[in-house]
Amino acid sequence: MPVNPWTLFFLCISLLLLPFHFLLAAAVNQQGEALLSWKRTLNGSLEVLSNWDPVQDTPCSWYGVSCNFKNEVVQLDLRYVDLLGRLPTNFTSLLSLTSLIFTGTNLTGSIPKEIGELVELGYLDLSDNALSGEIPSELCYLPKLEELHLNSNDLVGSIPVAIGNLTKLQKLILYDNQLGGKIPGTIGNLKSLQVIRAGGNKNLEGLLPQEIGNCSSLVMLGLAETSLSGSLPPTLGLLKNLETIAIYTSLLSGEIPPELGYCTGLQNIYLYENSLTGSIPSKLGNLKNLENLLLWQNNLVGTIPPEIGNCEMLSVIDVSMNSLTGSIPKTFGNLTSLQELQLSVNQISGEIPGELGKCQQLTHVELDNNLITGTIPSELGNLANLTLLFLWHNKLQGSIPSSLSNCQNLEAIDLSQNGLMGPIPKGIFQLKNLNKLLLLSNNLSGKIPSEIGNCSSLIRFRANDNNITGSIPSQIGNLNNLNFLDLGNNRISGVIPVEISGCRNLAFLDVHSNFLAGNLPESLSRLNSLQFLDASDNMIEGTLNPTLGELAALSKLVLAKNRISGSIPSQLGSCSKLQLLDLSSNNISGEIPSSIGNIPALEIALNLSLNQLSGEIPQEFSSLTKLGIWTYLTTFSGGKPPISGGPAKSRGAEHLVQQIHGTHSGHAVLREAAAERAGGEPRAVLLRQRVRRQREVGAAGEDGARGDGGSALHSVRAADGGAVRGGGSETTRGPRKRRGGGWKGQQRGHGSTLGTKCLSAGNVIGHGRSGVVYRVDLPATGLAIAVKKFRLSEKFSAAAFSSEIATLARIRHRNIVRLLGWGANRRTKLLFYDYLPNGNLDTLLHEGCTGLIDWETRLRIALGVAEGVAYLHHDCVPAILHRDVKAQNILLGDRYEPCLADFGFARFVEEDHASFSVNPQFAGSYGYIAPEYACMLKITEKSDVYSFGVVLLEIITGKRPVDPSFPDGQQHVIQWVREHLKSKKDPVEVLDSKLQGHPDTQIQEMLQALGIALLCTSNRAEDRPTMKDVAALLREIRHDPPTSAEPHKPKPKPKPYSTEASSYSSSSVTPAQLLLLQSSSHSSSSLAYSSSSAAGYHPPRNQS
Repeated sequence: MPVNPWTLFFLCISLLLLPFHFLLAAAVNQQGEALLSWKRTLNGSLEVLSNWDPVQDTPCSWYGVSCNFKNEVVQLDLRYVDLLGRLPTNFTSLLSLTSLIFTGTNLTGSIPKEIGELVELGYLDLSDNALSGEIPSELCYLPKLEELHLNSNDLVGSIPVAIGNLTKLQKLILYDNQLGGKIPGTIGNLKSLQVIRAGGNKNLEGLLPQEIGNCSSLVMLGLAETSLSGSLPPTLGLLKNLETIAIYTSLLSGEIPPELGYCTGLQNIYLYENSLTGSIPSKLGNLKNLENLLLWQNNLVGTIPPEIGNCEMLSVIDVSMNSLTGSIPKTFGNLTSLQELQLSVNQISGEIPGELGKCQQLTHVELDNNLITGTIPSELGNLANLTLLFLWHNKLQGSIPSSLSNCQNLEAIDLSQNGLMGPIPKGIFQLKNLNKLLLLSNNLSGKIPSEIGNCSSLIRFRANDNNITGSIPSQIGNLNNLNFLDLGNNRISGVIPVEISGCRNLAFLDVHSNFLAGNLPESLSRLNSLQFLDASDNMIEGTLNPTLGELAALSKLVLAKNRISGSIPSQLGSCSKLQLLDLSSNNISGEIPSSIGNIPALEIALNLSLNQLSGEIPQEFSSLTKLGIWTYLTTFSGGKPPISGGPAKSRGAEHLVQQIHGTHSGHAVLREAAAERAGGEPRAVLLRQRVRRQREVGAAGEDGARGDGGSALHSVRAADGGAVRGGGSETTRGPRKRRGGGWKGQQRGHGSTLGTKCLSAGNVIGHGRSGVVYRVDLPATGLAIAVKKFRLSEKFSAAAFSSEIATLARIRHRNIVRLLGWGANRRTKLLFYDYLPNGNLDTLLHEGCTGLIDWETRLRIALGVAEGVAYLHHDCVPAILHRDVKAQNILLGDRYEPCLADFGFARFVEEDHASFSVNPQFAGSYGYIAPEYACMLKITEKSDVYSFGVVLLEIITGKRPVDPSFPDGQQHVIQWVREHLKSKKDPVEVLDSKLQGHPDTQIQEMLQALGIALLCTSNRAEDRPTMKDVAALLREIRHDPPTSAEPHKPKPKPKPYSTEASSYSSSSVTPAQLLLLQSSSHSSSSLAYSSSSAAGYHPPRNQS
């Protein structure tokens, strides 16, 4: 059949045009094209955006995109997608947007002002990124904006004055940035505003504007961890809807406005860690909905108003660390919802009201460090939910009420340092959950009840320094969890029961200074966890059992001042972890076994003096090259010395040479070193110890992933503006795992790549034992950061890398260097910190720059460091020991504000049953190490206090810890200062010559600081103040309150950690009184642990 040529023509034309029509039908619209164009600029893991398909006609089905009925894009929600790029700047096709959410998407660069074109926008969330620059004022002209979330970025500049134009704004979230300036008064225009959270902006300063009272809808006011100063405005009382006010860890001063009592909706008042003065307003009693009242660490005075008892919803009252006086109101018995009552470290007097027994929900009662008198009310036995009772360091009398045995949930009791009398109630040991019972330094008498064997959860029992009699009950062997038993300095008789071997987890046994007799039980050898044994100053007799050599974990053995006879068993040489051995003042005879010289860990002290030993000193002692103190006797009667080196050549060893029958080395270094005396007692001083560098590798996850050269690392943030009692910021977000890339780590998003050319010799700003520190200028922002590159060849570096991440990633404080992030692969480990431009304190003091820093600046530096260390000790749960506080680790900001750095040696103070299972490792730096490394099982916070004291002496004297200018025999700044004072010379002469000639008022301040330094460097740890006390003492030196011009504020709450005195005062220190401090700092101590007061510290929540 013939085909019409026109039909063929039209058929061909149709076929040619078909693909063109098809493409026209499939092309995405203008909004989709705009989104695709922006996607092409991103460098992150974009798998979830794979359905952004250009062949679809609209983007309405794409991931994260929502449209209205007109197919117009109204929402773009890409939260937590790893975009890794910048915000789009072209919104001309997306004017229909009402919601834009980019939280946690690894965005960098500035916020484009073009967002101000989105006139329909009601919700904008750019939080948790690495955005920089200022907040563009164009955002303040979005007429429908209800929520603005810009928190957790690196934004700078001020809050725009134009913010007052956002009249529909309900939430303004700006916390955790670098914003500065003042809060504009135009904030008062925001009548619809319900939430303000701008905490964590440390440069946000000035007064809280009184216009805040016009924000009549305000529910949440969060401005914590800023530099806001001055008084709170009375206009806060106009905020009838306000539920939470959180302005903690700031620079507030003045009185708490009574008008807060008109905010009838208030549920939470968080004003702790400021410089608030005056009394607690009685009008707060009007707040019927109040649940949390946290005012700790201020300068509040006066009494606690009884009207607080009207706040029947109260759950937590914490007014610790103020100067409150008067008694505890009886009206507190009305608070039936009260769970925590914390009044520690005040000057509260009077008796504990029995009405507290009506508060059936109470779990924590912390009244320690006050002037409370009377007896412990028996009504406390009604508190069935009570888990923690701290009444230590008061003036309590009477007996321990037996009714406490009714508190079946009790876990920790500390009644130490009172005047309690009578026996320990039997019922106390029926408490199945009790794990700590601390009764030190009272006048308790009677026997230890046999019922102690029923207290199955008991971990720590300390009754040191009482008048306890009788014997140690055999039932103590039932305590399988017992870890720490301290019964020293009592009147206990009998023998150490053989049943004690049942305490399988016992690590610490101290029964010194009692009337114990008989032999050491052979069953001790079955205590596989025992690390410390002190049975000195008793009447123990017989011979040393060779089975002592089976104590594989033993690190300190102190049996001095007994009646032990026979020879030293050679099996003691099998105690490979033994660091200290004191067998002095016994009747031991025979030769010294050579196996003692083969103990690899014997580094602290060896004391065999005042025995009947004979023979030569074994040749094997030449291997004891690390021994710090070697005390033996020398009256040698001829013979060639068998030792030509050994412990006599150990660095920093003090050889206390006394008398032994036989021969010894005539080497010059085996000289007689007279024991220094203080208070008539000899003491051994370790000022030049050799420090081991090994540390266990932390658990921070340091395995390097296979590297691809990229370092796109995610944010680690701490939200702010709410309240955490003890953590510093409101919430802490953990690190997010990156979906792609070859680096393992986190950062605050400072760009995508860190080139190796940045880590060049020209950028080096410091060297440490673990690595090199570089200054790096980020090209995208111009911001300078510090980058520490670790030496992977050293074992210590790996542990230090883990330790710094494990500690710094979870804390934040203005006097602690901020960890911005970390990165690691198989070849490189990096940490990123804030860059501080003025170097470190060591350089400032000792390299010719001292004249540039006056006394005011030095005092501010000292106080800042003290508050930073106090934060670690008392505000972190668990507490953190820095273990290397020194001038080189104190960095200085642009206004010489100090930041403590280098946490490579830091350790958490964990629960006792965990911490005592780990062999302690030496840490610290030469000249700063506390003497208890030679005499304690467990290094505590007081070791950091000692190191801080050395730093404070450096600041005051201008001398290094070990200075070549010191006279012979005075090898340390502490010795130099003490000897100067002992010789009754003018104390002013020890001050830095550049400080002398200052006004008398400043000289007086320097001498007061000198007194504090002497307290901190007391030889006995228990004689040193806590860091919270040190910070308080330094604040007392300056009577003027801190100003906004010099950021300077009280720091974290030192929770009650130790059963020891904290009532020091520096305000009355005079040059004459320095001599008294000198003598107190020389108080005698044995080579071993001195347990006459507390050394086991216990914070209120983790009770460590």
